[in-house]
Amino acid sequence: MLASLVTGAPLQGLAAEETGKAAFTVEAKIPLGDIRGRIDHLAVDVARQRLYVAELGNDSVGVVDLGNNKTIRTLTGLREPQGIGYVPSTDTIYVANAGDGSVRMFRGEDLTEVGQIALESDADNVRVSQDGSRVFVGFGDGALAIIDTKTQSKVGEIPLRAHPESFRLDSSRSRIFVNVPDAHTITVVDVTSHQEVDNWQTGNLRANFPLALDGAGNLIAVFRHPARVGVFATQDGRLLNSFATCGDSDDVFLDTRRDRLYVICGEGFIDTFAQNEHQFRRVAHLATEGGARTGLFVPEIDRLYVAVRAGLGRPASIWVLRPGKVFELSYATRPRCLPDRAKSIAAGGRHRT
Repeated sequence: MLASLVTGAPLQGLAAEETGKAAFTVEAKIPLGDIRGRIDHLAVDVARQRLYVAELGNDSVGVVDLGNNKTIRTLTGLREPQGIGYVPSTDTIYVANAGDGSVRMFRGEDLTEVGQIALESDADNVRVSQDGSRVFVGFGDGALAIIDTKTQSKVGEIPLRAHPESFRLDSSRSRIFVNVPDAHTITVVDVTSHQEVDNWQTGNLRANFPLALDGAGNLIAVFRHPARVGVFATQDGRLLNSFATCGDSDDVFLDTRRDRLYVICGEGFIDTFAQNEHQFRRVAHLATEGGARTGLFVPEIDRLYVAVRAGLGRPASIWVLRPGKVFELSYATRPRCLPDRAKSIAAGGRHRT
């Protein structure tokens, strides 16, 4: 079944190009200041209308006031920050640093640093449990650290086969789904026992970085080699569907209000797919900027925020995108391919998120 779904066949039936303007309105482009290098993941404090931006290449975290569309602070002295999580119950921001393996903690009220936790190396993606009692951090050559948010200390560790990239928490079944690209697997972890309970081989789909989990039993992984989306059944890891997308993706989000999937790609595009159970149809292909491969969709604000790194004559910024209606597209009777404007920049070797 897997081989038949990863033949690299073109997207079927789409007879219109560059339809992204129908899916989003660019409301603002918020400058981040004199920020250089790659920008990684984002987190949000909804109550304060604040966005936190991991400015990996600049060793800093940007603090953006979303109500006034301006950067209000830059937290410096970090070491290649990659992942960020915010815990409302304790008003604490957790920042995972690749450079020294630390997790640094800041108080949300005044952005004062309140402590740090030393992990082995390469602290990466951060996730907060639904009840806010735990923070999980991927790190090192293969593990998830478990942090108690009340004591702000590491209380456990879940071993993995290789370095974890994106992972998602399924609180209803006490499971964590983890992308482990170097092992060519999606790993299923039991939260109670802290053990792997399954490993799904991804076959010819390689470099699985972004991951999303919906409420219909679908786990959605985005691969870079080739640039495709894989839809897996959470019960047993069956590959239900696979389809082409833009290249060098590092973040993917579900918009359950509109039944859409947003794939953010460093190739310089955001692909929008309409969802019907495990079937997806690309309805928009919005041009952004090269290297803009991370972002955050915030349902409470109903906005997609995209991190755009500095370029020639262009400062680093956060694009504020408001989802809108997708214009009805014309479909041909014979399959057609929607061509990409540029080739994928992913070509061999591993790229950290």
